[in-house]
Amino acid sequence: MRCDIRIADGPFDPEAEVAAFRAALKESGAVVSFTGVVRPSGADGAVSALWLQHYPGMTERGIAEAVTGAGSRWPLEAVLVIHRVGEMPPHAPIVLVATASAHRRAAFEAADFLMDYLKSRALFWKSETGGQGRQWIEPRDEDYADAARWDDP
Repeated sequence: MRCDIRIADGPFDPEAEVAAFRAALKESGAVVSFTGVVRPSGADGAVSALWLQHYPGMTERGIAEAVTGAGSRWPLEAVLVIHRVGEMPPHAPIVLVATASAHRRAAFEAADFLMDYLKSRALFWKSETGGQGRQWIEPRDEDYADAARWDDP
């Protein structure tokens, strides 16, 4: 399985990244991609900026372990994960996950699995700035519940 994991400290173009990802495929019949963007509003109103920090080295290792886990669950040809850090304005891309497999179900489920990991378990710290100043954001209970459905019983 081909794997590309990047922590980006500057903007990236999701459409160009997915096009390059697709161009390198040899066998897949299904490509699923998800792009997450900065929401313009949060719990306390308008958001002017989102700030993400990470633990260099450990964050990438954790994502690589999640990708390896996805590859052991589903027959994947390739995976791409790009995650921004630093300050981002509303509507800026934060994350891109792309998966490729022979069939759609594997590609969909692997992308969903990876997003659940990134949302609730990856080593990122997130804060948003808005009318109430800067506030730290924790994963929601729903995020943890989504991730827990992939845990082995």
